Amino acid sequence: MRWTRHRPTVLVALVSAAACAPQAEEAGTAASDAATPAAETAGPVADPTTCAADNGGITLPAGFCASVFADIEGPVRHVVVRQDGAVFLSLAAGREGNAPGGIVALRDTDGDGMADVTERFGPENGGTGLDLRGDLLYFGTDDAVLRYTIPADALTPTSGPDTIVAGLPADRSHRAKSIALSQDGSRIFVNIGSPSNSCQTEDRQAGVAGQDPCPELDTRAGIWVFDANASGQTQTDGERWATGIRNAVAITTHPSTGDVYVVQHGRDNLVQNWPEHFDEVDSAELPAEEFIRVEQGDDFGWPYCFHNPRTNTKVLAPEYGGDGEQVGRCAEKKDPLYSFPGHWAPNDLLFYTGTQLPEDFRDGLFVAFHGSWNRAPQPQGGYNVAFLPMQNGEPAGEHVVFADGFAGGTMQPGEAEHRPSGLAQGPDGEIYVTSDQSGRVWRVVFTGG
Repeated sequence: MRWTRHRPTVLVALVSAAACAPQAEEAGTAASDAATPAAETAGPVADPTTCAADNGGITLPAGFCASVFADIEGPVRHVVVRQDGAVFLSLAAGREGNAPGGIVALRDTDGDGMADVTERFGPENGGTGLDLRGDLLYFGTDDAVLRYTIPADALTPTSGPDTIVAGLPADRSHRAKSIALSQDGSRIFVNIGSPSNSCQTEDRQAGVAGQDPCPELDTRAGIWVFDANASGQTQTDGERWATGIRNAVAITTHPSTGDVYVVQHGRDNLVQNWPEHFDEVDSAELPAEEFIRVEQGDDFGWPYCFHNPRTNTKVLAPEYGGDGEQVGRCAEKKDPLYSFPGHWAPNDLLFYTGTQLPEDFRDGLFVAFHGSWNRAPQPQGGYNVAFLPMQNGEPAGEHVVFADGFAGGTMQPGEAEHRPSGLAQGPDGEIYVTSDQSGRVWRVVFTGG
């Protein structure tokens, strides 16, 4: 069965056309037309004059528009928005020329949908993770978690950074540390990605077996939790909350339940390393990008297993004797809640709790997909923001591409104009989207038009 991109059943009531629209292949035409909502299901609509004529180069469902909130020097990773509308961005150094990393704070003082006040602070080596509780802003660099105190209405710190955790592993691949605070702000969950593709004795080499047991799991490929209010911690002071997660740049805690959710980056190189078991289509579509709820003690199976969306099962990885169908030890590993298309590269997720968007978006999940590099010779995929309807913390339909066109004319890393990386909800229910292929930040609103 070929993997297809489906329209969410929850949105069918919002557009009669969606019921008869044809399905699209995941790398084909965007399905954003299916997400056109009816104005009467929304909260107060936004002023369309605050939007750019071309939505800043992206495509959105009818009734939505976007302004270019800011164009920042340097690649913007994650974003948080304070209740007074102040926007804070994490920047990663070295991803775009010689632009420094750090934190940028923005404010729109005249309500035109574009920032007109900019402040910059933080270490120039930059980072990815960002979260906010009250006056405390947490920043995940590649090897540490820092904390700043920023009073209400201010854009720059009055104290800090305090080093909450230092010395986190940051060698080789997947160095970025994304973070999520618990509801009460007492704990901080940190993604520590794997340094390899599948824990082979020689990484990404054809026919090379995986290490068993995989030594990387001791310090990486999982979620660790730390005391958010104690400085000077190291990894050994934290607790490994869950394991077998290759790289969860997209991590958050649920706004109602406090549960930890991630969408992880799946492994690569199936046809390149194991052509006796996988062809080019297999390698492009497998494994799924897994949306998972992470509970204490969970094991999701990396590197020994990956999720095959065709059979909806965890299967044994070829480095450990699998052929894409064998299950073996993977029967004991935790399954995902939902499978997104392979190699789309999820970089952030957002549970929508506002009222500015139509009702059927509420409590749903937005995911920013950075975009693939390794689906060739099949078309590349991702480079979009998808929406997944949710109910009681569980998927309630199929995903749809909500925002598209970020890549411009070429879906290739290094050639795409933009690659989505961060998501946040503003105090009025608007959605912010960032790009780390550039420093662009979009502000998306529903106008009802």
